[in-house]
Amino acid sequence: MKIAEINWLQIENYLKTDDRAILPLGSTEQHAGLSLSVDSILSERVALEAAAPLGVPVFPVLAYGVTPYFLSYPGSISIRIETYVRIVRDILDSLKRQGFRRILIVNGHGGNQPAGSLAIEWMADNPDTAVKFHNWWNAPKAFAKVQEIDPIASHASWMENFPWTRLASVEQPTQQKPMVDFDRMRVMDPDKVRELLGDGNFGGHYEKPDADMLALWEVAVAETRALIEGPWA
Repeated sequence: MKIAEINWLQIENYLKTDDRAILPLGSTEQHAGLSLSVDSILSERVALEAAAPLGVPVFPVLAYGVTPYFLSYPGSISIRIETYVRIVRDILDSLKRQGFRRILIVNGHGGNQPAGSLAIEWMADNPDTAVKFHNWWNAPKAFAKVQEIDPIASHASWMENFPWTRLASVEQPTQQKPMVDFDRMRVMDPDKVRELLGDGNFGGHYEKPDADMLALWEVAVAETRALIEGPWA
């Protein structure tokens, strides 16, 4: 259930028989020639498709994340870690107050990892709850599928180029981009990161056939659905 398509009375009725909820986390940041909302689009969509047959509510994606290294790319917005953790904590607190006890966080952005640490801390403070933190793109089965298709894959490369993240007006490069030197990049300020990366792709081909992408997506949805189903304890 997509929260935007139901009302509070329907949620109240749902909570009489189930206490599961899904919170997608995304980001608004450069993805080379792909949408600035790639991480938000993918985390919310995989959550919605996974939850659809189960009737579990999916809350709106938190569309801003922690991405200070991309601040020199126009359109990239970064939330400070302290602020971000407080936002996620407030959301979890709200969900618990209303009766949700089993919460799956579907994360679409690597920089949002502090929310995973928060989830563990929050459960310690709320022992009657269970929170799963799921990086959908590098969960075991999804990551294995990526490796099967092409092991050279990273940010803004083919592995994020789905029909729903690409832009119709943008023609993707056909060559394989060399992988960035991550050790160098990690000690650079945003301006130097942009100089190093150029278009923003970390490395790899820019696109793969849709058949490959849909096969990867099918694995990711099934893996996410399995987490919703449980076990939860």
